[in-house]
Amino acid sequence: MESYCIGIDTGGTCTDGVLISNSSLQVAHWVKEPTTHHDLGIGVGRALERLLAGSGVPPEAVSRLSVSTTLATNAVVEGRGARVGLLVFGPVRHFKLPVTASVFMKGGHKITGEEDEPLDIEGLVDSVRAIRGEVDSYAVCSAMSIKNPTHELVAEEAIAVLDPKPVFCSHQVSGSPGMHGRAATACLHARLMPLMVGFLSSVQISMLRTGLSCPVTIICGSGRGASLDEAVRRAAITVASGPAATARFGCTAGEPTALVVDVGGTTTDVCMIRDSHPVLSNEGCRIGQWRTHIEAIDMYTAAGGGDSHVICESRDSGLRLASARVQPLCMTAGLPDPEDWLGCGLRNALVMPVEGVNEEAAVHDDVMRCLLQHGPLSPQALALKTGAAGVLLEKWLERLVYRQQIRMVGFTPTDALHVLGKLTIGDRRQAEQGAGALAAALGMEAEAFCLRVVAETEQVIETIILDYLARKAWPASEAAPFLTSKDNPLFSLSVAVKIPIIGIGAASRCFLPAVAERLRTTVSFPDYYEVGNAVGAALIGREECAVALN
Repeated sequence: MESYCIGIDTGGTCTDGVLISNSSLQVAHWVKEPTTHHDLGIGVGRALERLLAGSGVPPEAVSRLSVSTTLATNAVVEGRGARVGLLVFGPVRHFKLPVTASVFMKGGHKITGEEDEPLDIEGLVDSVRAIRGEVDSYAVCSAMSIKNPTHELVAEEAIAVLDPKPVFCSHQVSGSPGMHGRAATACLHARLMPLMVGFLSSVQISMLRTGLSCPVTIICGSGRGASLDEAVRRAAITVASGPAATARFGCTAGEPTALVVDVGGTTTDVCMIRDSHPVLSNEGCRIGQWRTHIEAIDMYTAAGGGDSHVICESRDSGLRLASARVQPLCMTAGLPDPEDWLGCGLRNALVMPVEGVNEEAAVHDDVMRCLLQHGPLSPQALALKTGAAGVLLEKWLERLVYRQQIRMVGFTPTDALHVLGKLTIGDRRQAEQGAGALAAALGMEAEAFCLRVVAETEQVIETIILDYLARKAWPASEAAPFLTSKDNPLFSLSVAVKIPIIGIGAASRCFLPAVAERLRTTVSFPDYYEVGNAVGAALIGREECAVALN
């Protein structure tokens, strides 16, 4: 019997699936399903069902399921995930990481492994008691714990007694000496573990429903595969999972050296292939403001994609793309007429309860109770009905999104592409209604408004590409903001990129040709570029399987 490998990629907009023959490496069938953000396993399950039904391949003929996911990457750039308490021991300058609480105390060891200062047990106990009600997990980092982890292990035991929540010690996730990088790596594991547990559990449930019993490989940022258990224990290794699959697919395009650009829903990912192989980072993975010790391909990920939130503050300020992802109007079933709620300021989004939300649990939350009573509302309407406003309401909504109790719906570049007739994967009518409402608020025609949204998105993608290239040419440089073709009243610059671009993702064909033209380079779109990450995931999984058999 012919055997196959399935590749699944969960992106910001779509969950893609491919079925690849193990013998010929040819794609037998591929599908795209809308990503179900409140429960990613639903989209994965639908993709698996359609792959098997559409190809006629029985479940027992599938030898491996390989999954790449932007779950970790998107959570980082959107500021989502568990609330982390960071505890640092040793004579180190205070550094900042985007965590809920950072506490610096005496302790740590010397490079020889000898104790530098006794661990401040009393301070540790007081600190944990002070923050335990505000955090979901802990990260512990002690000076030179890679030589002697005693203080981290003692802290782990003490935290377990005071607050039985997950604890991640830096010596267990990084062997490098830099405390900042080790602390960031431990914090990312602590932040992402609950999200990864939920996602992988849903994948396993989807496999049971479709009759699949094959081994599962989770794609790591380094381009290798990990087991389910390892992906849970060290969740942050899946940061750059999507870009790793991107790079692997880019290697099939026939270009020995090229930039591979994946335009996703939440982020744009840029990496490089050289001599037909992905380039690995020498310093560890960087995602936004997080510089870690996580092994990964040399890549850069930044917020900006098809589902970026288009925000119009006022008629005079025009529009901008926010880093947060929202669900496009065209991809939202049962959406109230956008003309009734969409506009400038706090009317820029619609807050909707997710399907099947626990109403009993929601009754104790003012926002959820209001939504269940009145139906979907804009933030402006919520502020009026609940009395919560400003930062309080913003953080409240962020927390409900993290708990997967609500979804935020708004106008996006994906909607603009539907209005302009460049994409047809969703409901064009709803996108047109949204474009009409926002265009009227800005005193523009709907088509001109959508062209402006597309141009802004192209500018964001161009800046991301140039940011990556600037870091390659001038390490630690801040030159990227100047390397842009965007006009300004004082000077102009012209940039010529010397290597070609390989585009991946359904929206890439809509944005990258204009970007490549401005950068004076070429762009190509290989076969199956629309599901390129799923193809890359399947290829990595198959290669891992072959290594294991040998």
